[in-house]
Amino acid sequence: MLHPWRSAQEVLLCDLCETVPLQSHCEVCNINLCVNCVGKHISDSSKRHNVLPFLSRKSTPNNSKCPKDADEHYEHCGEKCDIPVYSAWVIFGKHKGHNITGILEKHNAKIQSLQYDLEELETRIYPRYEEMASDVQTEKVELETKYGKLTTSADQQGEIWHREITAVVNRRKFDIQEMKNQHLSTLNKNTEEITQKMAELKQIMSDLKSILKSNDVSLTSTYKSRNSEFRTLPPKVRVTLPIFSAQKINKDQLNEMFGSLSPLSINTEHGDTMKSAESASSPPVKPLLDEPRLTAAIDTGYKYLSSVCCSSDEEVWTRGNKETMKLLNLQSKLLTSIQTESRETPYDIAVTRDGDLVYTDCENKTVNLVKNKQIQTMITLQGWDPLNICNTATDDLLVTMINDNREESKVVRYSNSTVQQTIQFDDQGRPLYSYHHDNKYISENRNLDICVADRWSSAVVVVNQSGKLRFRYTGHLFNEDASFDPVGLTTDSQSHILTADFRNHRIHILDQDGQFLRYIQNCYLEFPYGLCLDIRDNLFVAERDTAKVKKIQYL
Repeated sequence: MLHPWRSAQEVLLCDLCETVPLQSHCEVCNINLCVNCVGKHISDSSKRHNVLPFLSRKSTPNNSKCPKDADEHYEHCGEKCDIPVYSAWVIFGKHKGHNITGILEKHNAKIQSLQYDLEELETRIYPRYEEMASDVQTEKVELETKYGKLTTSADQQGEIWHREITAVVNRRKFDIQEMKNQHLSTLNKNTEEITQKMAELKQIMSDLKSILKSNDVSLTSTYKSRNSEFRTLPPKVRVTLPIFSAQKINKDQLNEMFGSLSPLSINTEHGDTMKSAESASSPPVKPLLDEPRLTAAIDTGYKYLSSVCCSSDEEVWTRGNKETMKLLNLQSKLLTSIQTESRETPYDIAVTRDGDLVYTDCENKTVNLVKNKQIQTMITLQGWDPLNICNTATDDLLVTMINDNREESKVVRYSNSTVQQTIQFDDQGRPLYSYHHDNKYISENRNLDICVADRWSSAVVVVNQSGKLRFRYTGHLFNEDASFDPVGLTTDSQSHILTADFRNHRIHILDQDGQFLRYIQNCYLEFPYGLCLDIRDNLFVAERDTAKVKKIQYL
């Protein structure tokens, strides 16, 4: 226990600062002051202050109640008086020597209260403020990323609109060309008819001149006039040109149709923050190298090699002329081999986003998944042969196929073995793809276009995500004798389209709109067939006749 004199002195504090022991007293204001606060107090000129040393003060406290604003300085004296008295009197006044137990008990209770407050501030309240400050700082750090994703979403919507508008424009241009061709055909027919009549007239006029010149009676007597036949001129074809009626753009409706942003929601009561919509961020720009570089060559052990797909940047799955599919590393080491259930050569292979192998089998008309070396049949077709296959950004499967009668060909999108989309005809009802049972390698571009290398028609056919024809690329020939021979096809992070030109020993690189950019024709390419890319845009080329896979850096 503290010494009673020290305990009493510790509570005799200045009424103003409440930290320094009192020394003086203002009788006018009835307030106790320390040395430092006296000057501040008497600077108030609204009153005439009377500041005295505390022990010289004249007034005595009222025994019934405490003066105003000085309650904390009055305590119960305890056992002898049991009346409220000023603490200092216990030491200096008429209550000197009385029991100060009540004073010490209340003082100790106050100390315990202070300790409780300090503990709560240190262990509960302040850590929560620290946590809130950390959360706010984290939100600030993530702000650029989240709003960047919103901007990317707007850009992607703009790209979708751009493609749809381009498709509409191309359809209108196609319609105009069709009308023009029909108009020209009609005029050509009319011209042919008139030309034929003119030829007949020239012949008749020549015959008449010969008759008149010969004076031959028999010719003159047998002549029959055909003038009446030609007096009526053939009908002249008149064609009314079509008129293009442009619709005025309603900017308000256009803005609403494009998409809207939900209001920014800030709830300060609960510290909630707005969540940004998730979307893929734009990849860094990678320019094309002037000279692509060969970085690895893998011997597969097949006689002929048709397909390659990346399991990682160090491992590739391959499909050749046998029923076994091989997983190889860059050093040509065989890591895994899988034999088809039908014991027939698979038509094509792909890798899912989970890293599982998928293959098509024409023998039993199935699409199969290899998971943990176990084969599961995902899709079984009736009347159709599955050809080439690819996995999309949403983990769907795109499969090219041809029917048993070799009369129809199409692309089908599957999600969890369920048909989601069929792509077969253009807007005029004409087939998009050839009917020949030949490779139709397929890939989904980053802009969601679906690209097919249709070898039989010597074209790369590109449709948008809705299945509308965007363009056909028929080659960029380097000499008059060359003919475009597209086989393997893939797309990269820059939305480039790459296709293997088999007989010309090169690879064409196009932009997403079908414009030729350049060839890959070095790296000792021989009969390139299948193509794939790893996540770093390294190109893997399956050479059919050498049965090698070449890894090429071209970005």
